[in-house]
Amino acid sequence: MAKDSAARKRSSGDDVSRTAPGSARLRPVDGAQSDADGASDDGALGLDRLIHERMRLGIVSALAANESLTFNDLKLLLGTTDGNLSVHARKLEDAKYITCTKSFEGRVPRTEYKLTAEGRRALKRYVDLMEALIRAIRDR
Repeated sequence: MAKDSAARKRSSGDDVSRTAPGSARLRPVDGAQSDADGASDDGALGLDRLIHERMRLGIVSALAANESLTFNDLKLLLGTTDGNLSVHARKLEDAKYITCTKSFEGRVPRTEYKLTAEGRRALKRYVDLMEALIRAIRDR
């Protein structure tokens, strides 16, 4: 019966720690820290889980390389659907990593995104941690 309970917990999405006996747990990379206001949801390595997700990392990376991008520009660049982009952009906007400005060009709606200073700092922290992780792996 205990096995059934553990299986239910895993399938329901509850956090179940399954570290094999004698195996080491992952520890944060040196310098890993979360924001004082708790804006980032850091994972085991101190990575900001909000931008660690592939689509959101693509959005912030594209915006870091451009002053601004429209919804359609991002959709084409990332090869995604309207709904998928909209959901991920909203999460980044709620975290204050990007801003969204809606306007009209004639009668055509235009949605434009820009990376905020906070978003740029979060991306820099993320890249710094990834670089530290790569160095640690290469140095082994």
